[in-house]
Amino acid sequence: MAPSIKDVAVRAGVSIGTVSNVLNRPDKVAETTRDQVLAAIAELGFVRNSSAAQLRAGTSRSLGLIVLDMANPFFHDVAKGVEDVATELGYAVVLCNSDEQAGREDRYLQVLEEQRVRGVLITPVEVSSERLDVLRKRGTPTVLVDRHDPRVNCCSVAVDDVAGGQLAGTHLLAKGHERIAFFSGPLGIQQCADRLEGLRNAVADAGRDPGTAIDVIELPALKARISYQAARELFERTTDVTAAFCANDLLALGLLRAAVSTGRRVPADIAIMGYDDIEFAADAAVPLSSIRQPTIQIGRNAAQLLLEECDYPDTHTHQQVMFRPELTVREST
Repeated sequence: MAPSIKDVAVRAGVSIGTVSNVLNRPDKVAETTRDQVLAAIAELGFVRNSSAAQLRAGTSRSLGLIVLDMANPFFHDVAKGVEDVATELGYAVVLCNSDEQAGREDRYLQVLEEQRVRGVLITPVEVSSERLDVLRKRGTPTVLVDRHDPRVNCCSVAVDDVAGGQLAGTHLLAKGHERIAFFSGPLGIQQCADRLEGLRNAVADAGRDPGTAIDVIELPALKARISYQAARELFERTTDVTAAFCANDLLALGLLRAAVSTGRRVPADIAIMGYDDIEFAADAAVPLSSIRQPTIQIGRNAAQLLLEECDYPDTHTHQQVMFRPELTVREST
């Protein structure tokens, strides 16, 4: 069995209280006694139980982060931003992947609450989550990441996805494309719905009918292998679509693979626009045009807001931070 604090006390010839002071308040222990205890800790290989100490003190040095899909590099970068801030301030991050499943998200929220994390950062499957509401009401600070809903009583950090969709649509229309396919994940995901809304706004502003100019292809998940198959099916049934706007870069990469595998030239036969501007977008076989989001900054801001609420709950004011996306044009359009 792992050595206990009692074992350390016996080896050092001191009381358990003295060992506790060495671990938590070393300045209160005489140097010779402190050296005895530290030597005993090293000899026994003792590892302190920080979780138990934090629970007794009513605080935790861990944060929960729940993301939609860890296979998506966008969330890697967001997590890096969160971890950078957490590390600077002495916190650890517990990373959870909901895989776009509400039931799985609920289980993670329950586990994080049971573990008494200091706060939770989450990209929820749906903004209106009963489990998330309960967590907030019980006093666990939460911040929505890559989600925006001013009706929710918590901070949020997001990107203006309606504006991003409009940037993509305006660019494709300026290139002369008259019929655009929108490859999307479930439209119940707010980002997907907002990006479609922006595309429709761009088409309407150009004096076109969104109902006839846009083909909406709603997929069960935001994954490249799913868009690859959907794109092949699209190519089999129509040649009218000359451009595609994808709700994220993974969908765009799947579409690009389908185009290449069926002998279509990009962008001569079909132009492809992604969203997120992940690292792989610039390194694709045909470098992808995309809508860039400040992913690391999203994570950093979210973590800063969460810890501000944790440390100053009485004076903290909830903020709704909204970044502006940027158009990045490459060979695919």
